[in-house]
Amino acid sequence: MKKVLIANRGEIAVRIIRACRDYGLKSVAVYADPDLDAMFVRLADEAYGLGGSRPAETYLDIQKLIEIAHRSGADAVHPGYGLLSERAEFARAVQEAGLTWIGPDPHVIEALGDKVEARRIALSVGAPLVAGSDGPVETAEEVIAFAKTHGLPVAIKAAHGGGGRGLKVAWKMEDVAELYHSAVREAEAAFGRGECFLERFLDRPRHIEAQVLADKHGNVLVLGTRDCSLQRRNQKLVEEAPAPFLSDAQRQAIHDAAKKICAAAGYSGAGTVEFLLGIDGTISFLEVNTRLQVEHPVTEETTGIDLVIEQFRIAEGKALEVLETPAPHGHSIEFRINAEDPVRGFLPTPGAITRFDPPSGPGVRLDTGVTTGSTVPGTFDSLMAKLIVTGATREQALARARRALAEFAIEGIATVLPFHRAAMEARDFTGEDGFRVHTRWIETDFAEPLAAAARPEPLPDRSLIRTHVEIDGKRHELAIPAGLLSGIGGQSSSSTSGSTSSPESEDMSGVRAPISGTLQAFKIEDGAEVKAGDLIAVMEAMKMETQVTAPRAGRVSLNESPGSYLQAGTMIARYQD
Repeated sequence: MKKVLIANRGEIAVRIIRACRDYGLKSVAVYADPDLDAMFVRLADEAYGLGGSRPAETYLDIQKLIEIAHRSGADAVHPGYGLLSERAEFARAVQEAGLTWIGPDPHVIEALGDKVEARRIALSVGAPLVAGSDGPVETAEEVIAFAKTHGLPVAIKAAHGGGGRGLKVAWKMEDVAELYHSAVREAEAAFGRGECFLERFLDRPRHIEAQVLADKHGNVLVLGTRDCSLQRRNQKLVEEAPAPFLSDAQRQAIHDAAKKICAAAGYSGAGTVEFLLGIDGTISFLEVNTRLQVEHPVTEETTGIDLVIEQFRIAEGKALEVLETPAPHGHSIEFRINAEDPVRGFLPTPGAITRFDPPSGPGVRLDTGVTTGSTVPGTFDSLMAKLIVTGATREQALARARRALAEFAIEGIATVLPFHRAAMEARDFTGEDGFRVHTRWIETDFAEPLAAAARPEPLPDRSLIRTHVEIDGKRHELAIPAGLLSGIGGQSSSSTSGSTSSPESEDMSGVRAPISGTLQAFKIEDGAEVKAGDLIAVMEAMKMETQVTAPRAGRVSLNESPGSYLQAGTMIARYQD
């Protein structure tokens, strides 16, 4: 390999670019219009525009990515995580185009990416499993029937996804239908496929995973465990390695099951096998992520192994140099720095960063895709950066984490930093009285009051206006930022003209958008009578759905149209009284 096209964006694109430089490879970035001046675009050796603003027309457009790989002279493709990283059709298209795919073979992605098939493989090697559906379900009625048979709660999970997208947990029978349809919509938006299957959901479980490396010579190496139990909306916020408070028997069982599953599937590359650990000690296989994980740095810090460079080596056909699980060196904790407001239920808050002042010092690593002046668009994931803190012991890592989080300053948008600071003081997490964090701990147990953050200003217009010019008789496409033509930033061209104000306003005359994002669908008819708390609409921002509910009872008329991009505070429905 000599030149790698990175089919991704943000901090993971920066991470891969740096690994390319360390390994002696050239890097090619691709970018959507809102990412024109992003850090990863500026750091890459070359960068090519994808000509669009939405995921479907940019980072999810396989044909565009293959064409740019050929045009740039790239001979390999790294998919990062999310987006197309677990799409077998993308891996196959890359290989059919004569390029090296940095990841598992397409048929392996297909087998393990299909959660139903992954369960079958896990069963065949004796991995522990909870009750689940025999295959994807097609109706909400099937979910209800499963819940009546196996009991609540029930997990509704995207069959071709991961990372918490398209995962809903039904705790009440009356919520099953809406949660099923929501999971299907999220799965379609994130992965292009909406099939979902069911599993009995373990109440208050920990989320434990094993990092695996496998070469093309049949060698499978487990690099250790991580705990990823601190989650909101089924997506991780804090991860650490090695997973603390496990017995030797539990750790060995996880290592053995992960190795057997990957060996049975013919795996190659970096991958993660995930498990749930119940409060009674029950271990249950969850899924295999056939890609690099967001939380891979904590394993790198505790093993000294660069996982991205290992991906390069494996793709080139080289054998693993380490064949036995290494003993961990110290303890490492990763904090995802998301553009979300923890006071408002972790609502996404896209906007412009006016100050980005990260910490440094002993044991501190920062993987970031932003800096002061960067824009966090509302059309992509909310992850901006990752703070990784390492110490000789978990206690030292916690102390360094408190110091680093206190130093970290971000302004212009709301972030999850206040939550991270509070969590590091929570006895449930620090473990003095026993480690009591579980996957729903934030929703059920975390009660620390946090200061509300200021709402970000509406995003300036970051769209590009395309035209054509002739140079020496040859026609060229020219893309110009809309703000340059107007001479000012201006309001986003995708925003609506509806009235806006703070979502926290005491104005009860209507229903306001709690986030800046796309109005996906109304759940009531125009003129409907509603009660306080009734579901009015569903919005989507940063690839996550948010429900909009009625603040009081009354008859409402609908103000906006589904598909519109709305600023936070936009009046989407008005009371008629």
